[in-house]
Amino acid sequence: MTTNIPPQPHMHLRADATYPFDARGVAKRFRHAAIFGALDALHSGEAMDFINDHDPLPLLDQLRSRYGEGIDWVYLERAPHMIRIRFNKKD
Repeated sequence: MTTNIPPQPHMHLRADATYPFDARGVAKRFRHAAIFGALDALHSGEAMDFINDHDPLPLLDQLRSRYGEGIDWVYLERAPHMIRIRFNKKD
């Protein structure tokens, strides 16, 4: 007997939560839209640890235009073929 358990929604119970986002598994043509969607879903005080295989400088320019001071970021790792950036949602 199989039971279908619906997925539970994320409850955002902690304002200081950090969520992972590995862009390497997302098709390149969908990456920016997926990243914007993930950032839009964050609540103030939450963060997203972004992983990528290259430095996303054009994306960072788009984030500045789209979010202004609403999101800041810091590189956690900046090596060839491994980029880790923490995005912090502010409001």
